Amino acid sequence: MAVKIRLQRHGKKNFAFFHIVVADTRAPRDGRFIEQLGSYNPNTNPATIVLNAERALAWLNVGAQMTLVTRRILSYEGVLLRKHLQGGVAKGALTQEQADQKFNAWKAERDAKIEAKKAGLSKEAAEKAKTAEAAEAKVNAARAEAIAKKKAEAEEAARAAAEAAAAEKAAQEAAAAEAGSAEAPAENTEA
Repeated sequence: MAVKIRLQRHGKKNFAFFHIVVADTRAPRDGRFIEQLGSYNPNTNPATIVLNAERALAWLNVGAQMTLVTRRILSYEGVLLRKHLQGGVAKGALTQEQADQKFNAWKAERDAKIEAKKAGLSKEAAEKAKTAEAAEAKVNAARAEAIAKKKAEAEEAARAAAEAAAAEKAAQEAAAAEAGSAEAPAENTEA
């Protein structure tokens, strides 16, 4: 019976997550499996991987094959490095302490890279939010300036209309006064 370590798809359309399982190669993708080793969620940044590394290493040692994606996941989690170091210990090329020391150094370096990526992503998100806030403040200031300009223009137009109305009223009064003074002498001349 050929056994593979592979992914089993779950989730909804356009938002899938995967279980990492050990299954017979003849079983359907989402069908029967022998053992579930963990899960992989590519929807987060960085991708979330939960893996029982000891069981994965045990299955690799008994000859389980990996698919391409699970090979990358196991490599990312350090399972393949541990298998490689175990082979070196079995051959006598290095001691178990040296193998553990190499693995721990690799794991510390990988964890530092992951933390740096998370810090970079959060810093980038903060900068993006800051620039968006600055752009929004600029737009709001431009809108407030435009509103103030329109209001000043409306007040100016109202003032000009009031002055024009006052001037017209004064002109009518002056015309009425002239007409009244012109009628008065005409009456005097007729008499």
